[in-house]
Amino acid sequence: MAFRDRIIFALDVGDLPSARRWVQKLRTHVGWFKVGMELFTATGPDIISLVKEGGLKCFLDLKFHDIPNTVSGAVRSATRIGADMVTIHISGGRDMITAAMDAAIDEAKKTGTQRPNVVGVSVLTSLNGGDLREIGIERPPGEQTMHLAKLASTFGIDGLVCSADDLRDLRNTVPEGFTLITPGIRPAWSLQGDQKRIATPKMAIDAGADLLVIGRPISQAPDPVEAVQRIVAEMETGQ
Repeated sequence: MAFRDRIIFALDVGDLPSARRWVQKLRTHVGWFKVGMELFTATGPDIISLVKEGGLKCFLDLKFHDIPNTVSGAVRSATRIGADMVTIHISGGRDMITAAMDAAIDEAKKTGTQRPNVVGVSVLTSLNGGDLREIGIERPPGEQTMHLAKLASTFGIDGLVCSADDLRDLRNTVPEGFTLITPGIRPAWSLQGDQKRIATPKMAIDAGADLLVIGRPISQAPDPVEAVQRIVAEMETGQ
């Protein structure tokens, strides 16, 4: 896989025209576009159609977390509208995870489409140990991530969203073919922002990441296309 195809550009905008401009600008420079809650709430399935019309892959990052029946229905809908990958919170538990996987498989068969990869959210990269203790989780972020990853992988989930800090341990633990997606990516020349556990693109790739979610280092750059090119070069050479 080419390095540029391992970049998921975060479409962190609030309307369809803005999203369209980014898709048109970067469609030949990245492999994926991430659609999060802000954009999907504003546009609905139209944004998925926009990404897919260009032959690109859509990462629908809505982090489903609810009772099993509700998550099952949401994953069915995501499958019908053509999402290539969807996220669920692993902390939703065994029944919710199983319901999500079953829904993706069943709906893809019914519609004759490719099922989306279902990937789990472990510990958000905006949280550190103090944040977890505040909400009653005593394990450090890395231990909590490993605990959730082991749980999720036993139920056939396709991958995990995780911090770069946890990549090496996870890569040695999860099954072969398990996809690791890493947000909080900050090239050496960019600002950290509100992410607390970050890594450069080269660090993440070397540690075992399959896909990198990158938003502001590209969108806030004076020349976003040049920023992508610099990130690809950094992934290849570390410079």
